[in-house]
Amino acid sequence: MHDHRRLGRELGLFDTDPLMGAGLPYWLPDGAVVRHTLEEYVREAERAAGYRHVYSPVLGKRELYELSGHWDHYRDDMYPPMELGGEQMLLRPSLCPHHALIFRSRARSHRELPLRMAELGGMYRSERSGVLGGLTRVRAIQLNDAHIFCTPDQAVEEAAGALALISRAYADLGIRASRHRLSLPGGGGKYVADPALWRRATALLREVLDASGVAYEAVEGEAAFYGPKIDVQITDPAGRESTLSTVQIDFHQPERFGLRHIGPDGARHRPVMVHRSVIGSVERAVAHLLEEHGGAFPPWLAPVQLVVLPVGAGQEERAHAVVREAVALGLRAEVSGPDEGSLGARIRRARLVPYQAVLGAREAADGLLAVRLRDGRRPGVLPVAEFLRRVGQRVRARGTALWDAA
Repeated sequence: MHDHRRLGRELGLFDTDPLMGAGLPYWLPDGAVVRHTLEEYVREAERAAGYRHVYSPVLGKRELYELSGHWDHYRDDMYPPMELGGEQMLLRPSLCPHHALIFRSRARSHRELPLRMAELGGMYRSERSGVLGGLTRVRAIQLNDAHIFCTPDQAVEEAAGALALISRAYADLGIRASRHRLSLPGGGGKYVADPALWRRATALLREVLDASGVAYEAVEGEAAFYGPKIDVQITDPAGRESTLSTVQIDFHQPERFGLRHIGPDGARHRPVMVHRSVIGSVERAVAHLLEEHGGAFPPWLAPVQLVVLPVGAGQEERAHAVVREAVALGLRAEVSGPDEGSLGARIRRARLVPYQAVLGAREAADGLLAVRLRDGRRPGVLPVAEFLRRVGQRVRARGTALWDAA
């Protein structure tokens, strides 16, 4: 069983310091590579799916969250207000109020819809000390968030598209959903009181789930305060379940913010907001990837993708030249030379690196590399250019496969 907290420290990915505070991990260089690669993957997938990216501030006035409903329904999970210039400012607990303001910043036409607005942005939750742990429960969250502003007739198709985007990402990351949950409201005053909007949004999400063909369970008490949601659940090696990705249909915030677009009839109409997150928080996603793969990340995501191992000092110059070629092709590569120990020890130390290339005197003279894969396979001795081409091909293809047929 893998524990991401132990692995993260052993592999030099992240750590914490009591002077920074509980629930506030920092990312070390190799961890930053994983995070950056994951973020760029999501941005690329979103761009291909028609999303446009924005940046918004991590602070907002208290009035903003009063308008959105967060202050009334979610304040126990928010940081206390800060007094600045006679105003109360808050660290945001979510990105949706900011995106609603961006949408209403100018007049919108029906021709712009669906408008898919995405951001990888920071948000902050005042988590209790007792529930904090590693990367799974933190106080500063980097969220892969997006909001689709669309007509009611477009909502099901947009939510289904978001669910398909999640499924493709999971395949590329080598993870799987343990179940899909339709999260509905429960009792108490946690939820906004508008039964008609709840029924309407729930019916649309059921339509999305039924059309997708995935099995799901309806669970009360797990909805967002403003609407029902589809939660894509994951399970860690200890059997603990958590939510990684979500899709929500929201009629509440468009009404609260007075959002409108001009329809083909020239009249003003209210859009629907589809909230969706492909990988959820970057922190939780990396924690799950570590535990799922035991630190052996898919080749495209690995901090180091290729290690070149010169047998002796006479091959070190050539090894560095191979690494320069690999880096020029966009690969993350490094040399592990004889000053770091015996060849066997270096191979064992690089056991999580997807590709190892041993370089002896004969290989160096002939422009070859003796190739080893992380899973123990040995594709043989290959010309440098051919080997780097095939590694680059696998990395660009993403997914979890280490090697393709020639």
